[in-house]
Amino acid sequence: MVIEEESFNRKVVQHNDLIQSVARMDKTPLKIFEIAVSAIDTNNPPKDNLIYLSKNELFKLFDVSSANKHFRFKESIKKMQDQAFFDIKEVKNEGYEFISINPLPTIRWNDYNDEVTVRFNPDIMPYLIDLKSNFTQYTIMDIVKLNSKYSITLYKWLTMHYNQYIKYKEAGSRTDKQLDSLKNPYIKIQSLRELTDTTNEYKKMNDFTKRILIEPINEINKQTNFSIKFEKIKKGRSVDGIQFFIDKYTPKAAVDYKESDNLNKKEIAEKELYVQATNSQYTNILMKHFILSATDVLDKKVMSNLQRSVYPLYDDLRTEKGIDGVVDHIEYVANHKIGYDENKQNIVKYLKKSIEQYLVNIKINY
Repeated sequence: MVIEEESFNRKVVQHNDLIQSVARMDKTPLKIFEIAVSAIDTNNPPKDNLIYLSKNELFKLFDVSSANKHFRFKESIKKMQDQAFFDIKEVKNEGYEFISINPLPTIRWNDYNDEVTVRFNPDIMPYLIDLKSNFTQYTIMDIVKLNSKYSITLYKWLTMHYNQYIKYKEAGSRTDKQLDSLKNPYIKIQSLRELTDTTNEYKKMNDFTKRILIEPINEINKQTNFSIKFEKIKKGRSVDGIQFFIDKYTPKAAVDYKESDNLNKKEIAEKELYVQATNSQYTNILMKHFILSATDVLDKKVMSNLQRSVYPLYDDLRTEKGIDGVVDHIEYVANHKIGYDENKQNIVKYLKKSIEQYLVNIKINY
């Protein structure tokens, strides 16, 4: 989706309690809320909690033809009114206080001009204007580019921690250990399920990992200037929590045209290899046999190298012995890992060497 609307460069500012709350709404209602928040001037709060948006601005969220955009807009607004709630948990003197808020109870528009009037629930306003120092800021453009509610939720939560890391690092007011805990935040699985509103969904860890971690983080890495990795932290045999590792990059302001052109071609080629690898049946088989970890799947270099130098050899084996032959080979590698030291050896080189030797052996036997 190409977004050129100038208003999408606006900033969104929210209290950290709201960032950490449970947003019970789908992707489009959540985006409408974020765009509405970006229209608030925190230095001059809106009278009667009213702000004004453009229908054409909101139409861009749907990425649909002009023939049905009005219908899609109406349906999205109706859905939002039915389902949009924030469940907020605040620490009080004697424990927690729980608040459920419908953030945008009234949205008014007509069919003869572009204006959309949005009224915020007064109960949500303290989380949008009474911010002091406990807030998070980001651009609405990053939110608009994300196509999953889980991507949006994780992006906001990760941004909150990273912004705090930058603030305290510049102020010199935190220890190295405290800064590390902000730049590389840890969250319990149960807390992550609550944050993403998936307490009763994706019960199997593999499904949860794919839908709530791998897919959203791939999208965040692709669409924003974050570079996120994660690691599952186990207690005994069960996954207890997730450790995130956050980096952020700033694109070069000016690059020689030829260099930029070559760089872009290389980046596009690598990205295509990465996408092919993450969608490959071989990746699923390697993960099922615990040869690849979720962290490996998020590593663009690892995955693009697998697609480039290992998966074509699996195709050769598949031609000889079918997909069952590939599964049998990978199962053998998983059970033996002869000569493989995880701390010293690159998994791509090991898998490449294993399949090359196996292909030589079966050709001799044939």
